[in-house]
Amino acid sequence: MWQIVFFTLGCDLVLATAYNNFRRSMDSIGRRQYQVQHGACSYTFLLPETDNCRSSSSYVPNAVQRDAPLDYDDSVQRLQVLENIMENNTQWLMKVLNQTTRLELQLLEHSLSTNKLEKQILDQTSEINKLQDKNSFLEKKVLDMEDKHIVQLRSIKEEKDQLQVLVSKQNSIIEELEKQLVTATVNNSVLQKQQHDLMETVHNLLTMISTSNSAKNSFDVKEEQVTFRDCAEVFKSGLTANGIYTLTFPNSTEEIKAYCDMETSGGGWTVIQRREDGSVDFQKTWKEYKVGFGNPSGEHWLGNEFVFQVTNQQPYVLKIHLKDWEGNEAYSLYEHFYLSGEELNYRIHLKGLTGTAGKISSISQPGNDFSTKDADNDKCICKCSQMLTGGWWFDACGPSNLNGMYYPQKQNTNKFNGIKWYYWKGSGYSLKATTMMIRPADF
Repeated sequence: MWQIVFFTLGCDLVLATAYNNFRRSMDSIGRRQYQVQHGACSYTFLLPETDNCRSSSSYVPNAVQRDAPLDYDDSVQRLQVLENIMENNTQWLMKVLNQTTRLELQLLEHSLSTNKLEKQILDQTSEINKLQDKNSFLEKKVLDMEDKHIVQLRSIKEEKDQLQVLVSKQNSIIEELEKQLVTATVNNSVLQKQQHDLMETVHNLLTMISTSNSAKNSFDVKEEQVTFRDCAEVFKSGLTANGIYTLTFPNSTEEIKAYCDMETSGGGWTVIQRREDGSVDFQKTWKEYKVGFGNPSGEHWLGNEFVFQVTNQQPYVLKIHLKDWEGNEAYSLYEHFYLSGEELNYRIHLKGLTGTAGKISSISQPGNDFSTKDADNDKCICKCSQMLTGGWWFDACGPSNLNGMYYPQKQNTNKFNGIKWYYWKGSGYSLKATTMMIRPADF
């Protein structure tokens, strides 16, 4: 298009140059002809030589001399007519040239507008391509998310099925435990009746020998021999078999049943806690932890009040025996142990740690208060006993809880509310069995 513009401008310059040459040729009348070249066309103008039309008096006749002015005037008139015609044509050509120039400017403007529109179209096309690429990327991402969502839904469904199976098993276990509880209740009723009969027999014997002071004194000595404060006294009395014995609160006639371990490290151990099969729920109240619960022959808590009174009579040691699900065993032995009274929330006091269950105590020191689900005495606003379950000396939930939820094998990992002893198995491992037992330090 630029070639066309340059060509048109070139033609205009040629025409203008030709017109100017023509005017100059008209000014010089002495020439015979004038030729104008415009492109491939050539224009020739034939003009008379006015000077030659005038004859001198030496060789032109008088008649000719009289006619010469007339021919000269006629030629001048023709030249003027021709000049007028040429001027009109020139003006017309100039108008045409002006129109042509305006058209060329308009074409140039349209060309610029067209280029601008073409550029805008290219920009829009580029944006559309970018949007298409982005749309493709988003579609791919949505498809990936749908695939992940399907996988997650499948995984959740599998977990749901597993939980349903587990709930069914737990229901079966609960039904079996309920049957065992009914059986144990019946056996307990029988034992209570036997105990009542035995007490009546003892009462009758006491009545029969009440008339003899010597007999009475000997019976009192025998009664004193069968009254024990802890399992160490039971052991020293000659009863060295593992089993359940009746212990008496210090300075009181109140009795309590306790399991005595007469074999571990020389015997004489009073067991104050045992976990072994999850048969007892340890999410109990403050009062239940105070007086004790469970069966001394199995899972049980002996009672904070009894342990407080016993350990404040003389120095005691505390031994904690632990078992994991892989058959490993470990223990922690504290050389000095006692509990404060209920007014101080049965605060625990420990010193002198040895053993294989960690070089650092998993029971935080200095002593922490005891907490239960209805008595929050820990140092955390989160209520550790409700979050981790069970009653314990929690501190700010702390690194141990031997009264947590009991989890069976293969379900005992990543359980932060289970039976844990951090400095042996970590915070998420729930142990298989635990035993807490005490004995006088001078045994």
